[in-house]
Amino acid sequence: MLNLETEKKFLELGYKYIGGVDEAGRGPLAGPVVAACVVIGQDFQIEPGDLELVADSKKLTAKNREKIFKAIREKVLAVEIGIVNNEDIDKINILQASFLAMRRSIKKLKVQPEYILTDGSFKIPKIDTPQTAIIQGDAKVWVIAAASIIAKVSRDWLMSELDKKYPEYLFAKHKGYGTKVHLEKIKEFGPCPIHRLSFAPIKIKPIKTIPSKKRP
Repeated sequence: MLNLETEKKFLELGYKYIGGVDEAGRGPLAGPVVAACVVIGQDFQIEPGDLELVADSKKLTAKNREKIFKAIREKVLAVEIGIVNNEDIDKINILQASFLAMRRSIKKLKVQPEYILTDGSFKIPKIDTPQTAIIQGDAKVWVIAAASIIAKVSRDWLMSELDKKYPEYLFAKHKGYGTKVHLEKIKEFGPCPIHRLSFAPIKIKPIKTIPSKKRP
């Protein structure tokens, strides 16, 4: 079970509000990348029950994630998500799109964190808030794990909604990841408007044109 050991270190340094940031959807072949920021204050405690079950979203069942999602939203000081669609992912690459989604989630918060803990090995660029990047933070730090659950559940919901628009691809089932079924559907129908065209195996290679001979 995760505790608040890391968060308390920064609260004891005088920071009143600690934010945890994580994203979901870096690897899929379709759909957006979604980031979340969860903010807790000095009085926050992990209450017995659903909050004690907060862990890396990948280690939880979909049913448990949805249950804990509600508890997190009810108990933390503030929570928001940021979304970057597939077209922008293709334009700026998935790493920069993930950072953009993170910045958007932070910007929307009604209570701004005074210190940010983020998952991974890179700090979020272009923000003034002091921060620390923690490798495997979603498995080590409660507030980051909570953000991972918010991001994952939010993205899964978005993909289920997109499934209604593009039912032939079965997005509600695989959420855009490169499963065997998804690859078969791409082969059968080709990419749709929410596929990431910069991702292999969908990646569209530039068409080589043969220059025409100049007329005399």
